[in-house]
Amino acid sequence: MPTVTFSHEVIRRLQLNADITYFPKDWEDRLGLIGCSVEECNDETIEIEVFPDRPDLLSAETMAYATRTFLHNKTSNPTLKVNKGNIKMTVDQSLENIRPIIYGAVVRGVNTGHTEEARNEFIQGLMDHQEKLHFALGRGRKRSSVGVHDLSNLKPPFKVVTVGSDYEFIPLAMERKMSISEILSEHPKGIDYAHLLEGYEKFPVILDSAGDVLSFPPIINGAHTTVSEATNDFFIDVTGWDARACESSLLLVCLSLAVREGNVESIELTGWDGNISDCPNGKPKVHRLPKTLLEEVLGREFSDREISDALNRMGGKLIRRRVVTDGPLTREKWADSAVGEDEYLIEMPRWRADILHPVDLVEEVATGIGFEDLGISHTEQNIAGKPLPKMTLNRRIRHSMQGLGMQQIQSLTLSNESDQFTKMRYEKVNEVTELHNPITTEHTIMRQFLIPSLLRLLAANRHHELPQRVYELGTVVHDHHNKDRVAWACAEVGTGFTGAKGIAQSLLRDLGANSEGMEISYEPITNNSGPWLNGRGATVLLSGKIVGTIGEIDPVTADLFELRVPIQAGEFDVEAISSLIPDPVH
Repeated sequence: MPTVTFSHEVIRRLQLNADITYFPKDWEDRLGLIGCSVEECNDETIEIEVFPDRPDLLSAETMAYATRTFLHNKTSNPTLKVNKGNIKMTVDQSLENIRPIIYGAVVRGVNTGHTEEARNEFIQGLMDHQEKLHFALGRGRKRSSVGVHDLSNLKPPFKVVTVGSDYEFIPLAMERKMSISEILSEHPKGIDYAHLLEGYEKFPVILDSAGDVLSFPPIINGAHTTVSEATNDFFIDVTGWDARACESSLLLVCLSLAVREGNVESIELTGWDGNISDCPNGKPKVHRLPKTLLEEVLGREFSDREISDALNRMGGKLIRRRVVTDGPLTREKWADSAVGEDEYLIEMPRWRADILHPVDLVEEVATGIGFEDLGISHTEQNIAGKPLPKMTLNRRIRHSMQGLGMQQIQSLTLSNESDQFTKMRYEKVNEVTELHNPITTEHTIMRQFLIPSLLRLLAANRHHELPQRVYELGTVVHDHHNKDRVAWACAEVGTGFTGAKGIAQSLLRDLGANSEGMEISYEPITNNSGPWLNGRGATVLLSGKIVGTIGEIDPVTADLFELRVPIQAGEFDVEAISSLIPDPVH
């Protein structure tokens, strides 16, 4: 989780309230309620870890803005004041399938500090804030990426176009022109994020009226737009694929500069679809919270004053409580309000990207009131869970296997190609799901078969006495999709193929395969496919359709797992069985 580090002097200055001299006595505990954890606090600095669901706290400025209301009970302001500006930016239609979400804003007159040290601290904080937003909201710059520029070096209006890989400009931290292809293969940022533009023949760039490059999103800015100690006026661009993440990122950067006395100005944005709008939108979002939902979750009634005060601490505002006149006559969903019921209209800042559902507002109210002040009532909400349809079959499979003397195990879904295919002589089932950054060579893919995992377990327990009879009802991954399978392996003397066939027969009959019209049959495996001893393996068919394989493990295969005992095993496709055997419960 990202951390925010700032000095006591900075937090006092950013709070911008003469009567605020420091955090209250219990500030460390109270910050934990809004998604923070104080990691270190000394005489000079405070280091705070911010939970992933609160990206609005990822800078000293936005942290100060939030704590004014939460710690000091100041009046909240969920609106970001945006003045009408005169700068325009147009987006070419070619961006539709390359990087379609593009926003921008201007902030002028930012107080970056009165000393060289303070200004350097501001620049470092601004860069850190960008990278934290790239991590928390941008998901590594894929959903959104932010560019911050020195407006004094730019010549509006701006345009966003696409160029070829041979297009050249001087990127940030370089002194020579580089082509797009060179940046992606040689520049450190290009190497890190080239995968985001993999497969594209055209690439996005933002240009000013002089034809100079502001940004090559989501990779790197142009060198001439670099923010310096003398910068007080800023242009911010945000591009990506997720409108919510892009808008929140833009507003949070603007908010952090506005806290430093900056004046936010809108730009006239013409999107790739031709729609013209003013950007950014600083108005708060209006949410609806059913009164019944609040009381059912928190267990008691609340006065409007309690709710108003709680929302104020969280940076929002209670507009009013009203009777619902539109909507369903009865509550169809937990978070619905039926006609005639009360609901609250609530304003929350538009940059609060974590408010996704009315239950998030319930959490805001609970946090604002304080969990210790919610009372001792238990929730009145009572929703009984019910098992998924497949769980009935899984339960019956477990009962059958345990009745056959098997012990259930649960192993990792991760495996490796050697165990799954080379040693077992299995063919790959469609595409194999590989791990991009495996921690160990033992776990490089998602498994496609269960028996290798069982053999690994028997090998780890080979010093114990025989017989050892284990089974697993688990998940495999075929062509990047999960599938349920059941497999067993028995290390014992004197059974072999006959024992495997007996277990298969008992399992299928326990599940209902002895019904009229169903026939269990076995086809010998003679092509040395799979781990079976030649002539001692078979494909199991139910009503003519394959449901699994059984047999005696070839000693050569067993030896590869360091096993020196006879082993019989089998593996069935649970989905295939469920499609052929009707569930007696449903």
